[in-house]
Amino acid sequence: MPSPEPTQNRNTRQRRAIRDAFVSADRPLNPNEVLELATAGHEGIGIATVYRNIKALVEEGWLTTVELPGESARYELAGKAHHHHFHCKQCGKVYELTGCLSGFKAMAPPGFEVTGHEVLLYGTCNTCTNR
Repeated sequence: MPSPEPTQNRNTRQRRAIRDAFVSADRPLNPNEVLELATAGHEGIGIATVYRNIKALVEEGWLTTVELPGESARYELAGKAHHHHFHCKQCGKVYELTGCLSGFKAMAPPGFEVTGHEVLLYGTCNTCTNR
């Protein structure tokens, strides 16, 4: 009967492949994108494994959830400075934007207190524009 170690090692390899997918992509990913990137060179990773590991990595604080209106959640590395996102409406990929506009507090009605904000740009990414 096989020992439990191969399963643990396989799960460690799978988790490492999933982490590597996020690091190499350097942008928010949905579970299908994670699966595509993680399976390149790593057999034995299925979508259930991706979902299970994403959940664990969010719980560990290694990943954070990126919510887009009308879209399924995407995930990105946690601990980054405040930033916003660009959503390509042609290919569906989401990219991180650097920097942030100021003056949001002044836009609020008198007496309102702004505690945060989200900015999401939509358009066509460079790859789709050049097709």
